[in-house]
Amino acid sequence: MQDIEKRNLVAQWAFDTRPVLLRFHLWLEDVEVHRAQAEPVSALTFTPRGIARCLAMTSAATALGTRLFGDFGGGAGKDKQTYNQVKKAADAISAYVMSEGLWHLTRTLPENHAIMVSLGEGLMPKAGETPEMGANPLLGFGRVYARPEVARTVDRRVRRLLNEPGHTFEHFHDWLTDRGITIWGAAVDTLENTSRFAEGKTTGPMVVFHLFDSPLTVTKPYESYMGCLTVPRAVTDAANANALLVDYRTPRRKVMEAIELAYPGIERKNVHVWTLRGKSRVGRLGKLWEEWTQAGAHLVDDGWKAPSGIEVFTDSGTYAPTFLVGSWKDAAGKTHVFLCDGYAATAEAMQAASLSEVLEVDASMSIFSPSFDLPCREEALAMRLDPSAPDFARRLAALFGVPELPAGKAQEYAEAIREAAATRMPLDKPVLHADDFLPEKGWGVLASIGYMCDDPYTGVPGVQQVGDGVYKVTTRLATRHASALMTFTFRLMETLEETRLVFSPLLNRFLAGVDPAARPVKVSDSGRIRNELQTMMSQALEHDGDKIRVHFDRVDEKVVPKDKLLAIRKVLEWYKANHPVWFSWLEIG
Repeated sequence: MQDIEKRNLVAQWAFDTRPVLLRFHLWLEDVEVHRAQAEPVSALTFTPRGIARCLAMTSAATALGTRLFGDFGGGAGKDKQTYNQVKKAADAISAYVMSEGLWHLTRTLPENHAIMVSLGEGLMPKAGETPEMGANPLLGFGRVYARPEVARTVDRRVRRLLNEPGHTFEHFHDWLTDRGITIWGAAVDTLENTSRFAEGKTTGPMVVFHLFDSPLTVTKPYESYMGCLTVPRAVTDAANANALLVDYRTPRRKVMEAIELAYPGIERKNVHVWTLRGKSRVGRLGKLWEEWTQAGAHLVDDGWKAPSGIEVFTDSGTYAPTFLVGSWKDAAGKTHVFLCDGYAATAEAMQAASLSEVLEVDASMSIFSPSFDLPCREEALAMRLDPSAPDFARRLAALFGVPELPAGKAQEYAEAIREAAATRMPLDKPVLHADDFLPEKGWGVLASIGYMCDDPYTGVPGVQQVGDGVYKVTTRLATRHASALMTFTFRLMETLEETRLVFSPLLNRFLAGVDPAARPVKVSDSGRIRNELQTMMSQALEHDGDKIRVHFDRVDEKVVPKDKLLAIRKVLEWYKANHPVWFSWLEIG
């Protein structure tokens, strides 16, 4: 009987996820499902079962393809330029696979639905990074996945939202709603912990995709930093019951008092606080560390073992620790509490905050600038200043603790505040929650995570080879009050080298020396190249109606080397000259 049930389970998953399996030439040999509740996640979320399962399969395919063909560990010991190019190549693989999976799974979306990327991690160089270290390939704002007719309609409205003065998010959302079109927004990081992936670390790298039942209220591509504090829900419940306020602004000694109210008798040394660590973060987080140390908490460092028995890391990876936020008892029966504090990139912060509706946690945030020069508390205050006020520079200088700012610093912060306002970041609120990024308060979320490497916070294993061309990949689906782990066993239907082509962007093949004239050209080449240009070099593209004009002079050679730009240009010119009908959308600036 069990054998029949297992065969039926595998057959049903294979049927539900066939668009993704067929696209990546994968044979599904086995499925193991471990639920945290009796019902399947797909029965408790806003998506149809097939879409939820296809999202899990897309996350698994992205994890597998990136681990196998993203040059895992290829940057270890290499010079800075080579190391950064390895990171970009891995990001390109992961973004491409995720995008292809989304394109194929959305062929089965309800006819009036579309998925739109609202936040994507990887748009900018982080504070202190040079240009070649940022602007990674990604799925960014405005990417639409739906049936063709719906996708074209939504895409036109996105272009108006981006380019037409006065066309607000309300105009965009209301116009589509009036026409019966439902938009599901997404926050995407196709390769979390890219640096650890490039270095070949055995823990951390993963795929993170959060789907919401409405678009996020941001109106332009945006990535900056967000302060974020995530505590167990029991802590905020206890604080509320005792007339205390616990959010990102709360002094940490007060947060510790709320923890003691929620967990009577807890020893303060057993309150484990995870933040990003390292000498480079002393200026931003030093005061926060002091607050927690003075309160008696334990600041988590590299090498501390989570309850899973796996050592954690604190150099990156602000999303995954959220899954450990909560309490447990050790072998001696003593209570331990784990929480996350500090800051994260915008997409990661929003993704983690949306887990408040999935896990028993409470997350609050504050908006920071892209340059992030000040300690956390002052940075949050700086982003709430009025850049048009006559005393703006003086008030900003006071936050820096100096009588006068260096040349250009006030202008830098003023531009950051104006950009955030233009993107409709809620600057008027001192503390933000996930609700503040969604138009409806009764929103839903479905998180889909694919594990490339082992995860210290949950103990979930990464991609494992279990035979010749056979791999196990674990993914997680989580929605409000429900979650499940699915472990898929895949057999590659082609040789490893042929499978590499299946998972690789078409432009990457040409950059590796393949002559476009030496391979059969398909009409699908047009869509694939359009997609890849949007993923790999969005900063070079100008959208004009249904046409895309590529401006190669807009791409920093430190981001894409000159020889690669020249090779891409030659390929596009060849396609434009030899297949003008299929590439009528393309113009080369």
